[in-house]
Amino acid sequence: MYGAILGDIIGSPYEFDLGDKTKEFPLFSRYSMFTDDTVMTAAVAQAFLEGGEDRALLRRELVSAMQRWGRRYSFAGYGLRFGQWLDSQDPQPYYSFGNGSAMRVSPVAWLYDDLPTVLQMAELSAEVTHNHPEGIKGAQATAAAIFLARTGSTKEQIKAYIRDAFGYDLSRTCHEIRRHYRHVESCQETVPEAITAFLEGESFEDVIRTAVSLGGDCDTLAAIAGSIAEGYYGVPKALKAQCIARLPEDLAGVLKLFEERISQK
Repeated sequence: MYGAILGDIIGSPYEFDLGDKTKEFPLFSRYSMFTDDTVMTAAVAQAFLEGGEDRALLRRELVSAMQRWGRRYSFAGYGLRFGQWLDSQDPQPYYSFGNGSAMRVSPVAWLYDDLPTVLQMAELSAEVTHNHPEGIKGAQATAAAIFLARTGSTKEQIKAYIRDAFGYDLSRTCHEIRRHYRHVESCQETVPEAITAFLEGESFEDVIRTAVSLGGDCDTLAAIAGSIAEGYYGVPKALKAQCIARLPEDLAGVLKLFEERISQK
């Protein structure tokens, strides 16, 4: 979770192509703040921590947690359709393929210890809103990359699996992507770019900087790339402290509880 949340916070000042498409930028500033990516990651984490193993119960917990946290932080920058879903008395999936399914999925990849279950639970985490095949695919690909990263796979192995299992084009370099990339919020044009930033990055921080340098929806790009980088590199203690310092007590509490649960496995 730290990787996703730090990516969100660090990328937030540069969203909507407000950066200079460079890796040289202040890692934190007074404009660095959490957005909907962080809020929904916390919601997914809490739902899976409390929902048990029953899929129907988990689905209800996901909807409840996402609406509860989303309404609490109503200013966090949700898309129009998701904002309507948050306010609905009868929330139903709306066939979205937006990148929200991928940016919130990281807790799933840490809570389960085999890839088939991770993929099933990633699908569940997506389908309460993002039940379009591309929305589910984006969540599953991100969760798979995190799981493989945290269980010792090499970058080449991760790249080959994501390419073969999900059909994403991972042949482009970040330099090639950066030249023409713009703000887009679909899984199809966010998840492959975020994974490529992870593949090219040389450390946790460098992955985040690389993702932000692509431009576009860079808080979500960095949240996805950072969540994979956390599995591969870990997160430096100093950055964890910066993360906690920028979160309100309730969100920080979910993050700490999640970290405790993972450490007990």
